[in-house]
Amino acid sequence: MGEQPIYTTRAHVFQIDPTTKKNWVPASKQAVTVSYFYDSTRNSYRIISVDGSKVIINSTITPNMTFTKTSQKFGQWADSRANTVFGLGFASEQQLAKFAEKFQEVKEAAKLARDKSQEKVETLSNHSQESGRETPSTNQASSINGTDDEKISHVSPEAAVLKTENERLKSVVEQSNTNAKKWETELQTLRENNARLVDALQESSANVESWKKQLSACKEESDTLREKIAELEAQCNEADQEKQKNAQLSVRVQELEAELQDKEQELENLRKQAEIIPQLMAECETITTKLQAAETKNSELEGRMGSLQVDIDDSRQKQRNMKGELKKFMDILDGKIDELHEFRQGLSKLGVDN
Repeated sequence: MGEQPIYTTRAHVFQIDPTTKKNWVPASKQAVTVSYFYDSTRNSYRIISVDGSKVIINSTITPNMTFTKTSQKFGQWADSRANTVFGLGFASEQQLAKFAEKFQEVKEAAKLARDKSQEKVETLSNHSQESGRETPSTNQASSINGTDDEKISHVSPEAAVLKTENERLKSVVEQSNTNAKKWETELQTLRENNARLVDALQESSANVESWKKQLSACKEESDTLREKIAELEAQCNEADQEKQKNAQLSVRVQELEAELQDKEQELENLRKQAEIIPQLMAECETITTKLQAAETKNSELEGRMGSLQVDIDDSRQKQRNMKGELKKFMDILDGKIDELHEFRQGLSKLGVDN
């Protein structure tokens, strides 16, 4: 059947410092798998742990070994063959207790295997002694007749056959004893495993019933929580709507406050304007008086303007008359200039003739 794992757990592995023999040196950076192995061929037990491709624990369990709990989550044992002390740090007290319990079981099994092997050795030695006693008697019985040489010549082949048969029977007996011990061990292991499986099945059945009850309770609690969640969601929606309304109201209040500030500013301006109204009234009366005086002057100016317009019309008429007379004068002047020019030309001709 070979070597098979019988129990597996996880732990942080440490080894004692070979120099100080006091401090612990981590053999693994993190929690690794630690397993009990049973070798049916050698009828031996080992603790093996591998970190990646590196074997960090390879300890054969002997009846003299002792697993010691040094704290709530830490235990250790000494391996004289490996000349070191191994330490394991577990994640919980339950894992440490289970590992220690399994160590004790394996230790007892190793002790039982050692006792059986010792019994086997004693049995074989007894068989060999008995076969040694039977051989002389056979020789004596066969040497009753004849001389010594005849005895040797006639008895030796039979003794050799008996010896060969005896050896074969010894090997068969040893093999049958070995097989019987193996079968007894395997049967005991199967019985123990069967008992554990029955206990585990009963515990599982009880756990299933408990889990069913817990599941129904969880379902009821889940339904209740879902109803509460639905109610809370509805309340949250209402609260969100109220928040939106409050936000809108806050915006409206801010707008109204701004409008109120504008109105107050306008009212302040009106108050300031009301304070200057008497002054404005006095200025208005002054302006009215001035306006009346201006209107009077305007009336006078209009009268003057009428007379000036008549004077302008007369002046325009006189200007037109003067223009007519001036034109006539210019025409006469032009005629006189022409006559003067002709006269000059006549004088020039007379000068040329002279």
